[in-house]
Amino acid sequence: MLKGKTALVTGSTSGIGLGIAKALAAQGANILMNGFGDVESPKAEIAALGVQVAYHGADMSRPNEIADMLSYAAERFGRVDILVNNAGIQHVARIENFPVERWDAIIAINMSSAFHATRLALPAMQAAGWGRIINVASVHGLVASAEKSAYVTAKHGVIGLTKVTALENATTGVTCNAICPGWVLTPLVQKQVDAKAAALGLTNDEAKKLLLGEKEPSLQFTTPEELGALAVFFCSPAGNNVRGVAWNMDGGWTAQ
Repeated sequence: MLKGKTALVTGSTSGIGLGIAKALAAQGANILMNGFGDVESPKAEIAALGVQVAYHGADMSRPNEIADMLSYAAERFGRVDILVNNAGIQHVARIENFPVERWDAIIAINMSSAFHATRLALPAMQAAGWGRIINVASVHGLVASAEKSAYVTAKHGVIGLTKVTALENATTGVTCNAICPGWVLTPLVQKQVDAKAAALGLTNDEAKKLLLGEKEPSLQFTTPEELGALAVFFCSPAGNNVRGVAWNMDGGWTAQ
């Protein structure tokens, strides 16, 4: 379905971003990866799906590096047809104790990077008459949790950016939507599980159930594969008039 298209997925070396990149690649899209850590293994996983894959190590807190990444995408693939703004970090602390540098980093990487990538990718999409911008927000873009002030603020902002982008392009072939996962067992969340297990003297499975039980009625994690399938739907003809939504996959979290 996406043969000949190019997708840039930020934060795609692991977790949700890698799951979305693989789902788009399985539909034929060439992939430009971005992120930290091991690059070669996930790059090989995507290449095995029979598409072209490249990598750019832009630091998503730096607008000039984001611009360099979009320029590289244009040189390597012609343009970005599908932009998935997924890069994100987390820090947990009460507001009065929240480190200022952590606040600035979370706002820059989780929210401002989506604006910079979007503003740079839009002109080519508009000229081509087709484009998909998918912002990976969070259930925390819809509701709040204590001790996550920067993350919740950033994710609410991403949903606002999603709506404005969708409205500004409503009469074009460019759509913008947000995905709002609940708990996904990414390396980031596994660290929270490990910390909870250590603090309370629980097994890892017990800590997982406790974590899920606090918020998610289904008592199951959303998977990167499920989120990838939703991203593919947004890119399909069935998604042509889905514009500006914040689509939660949260096991009933926000239904409570």
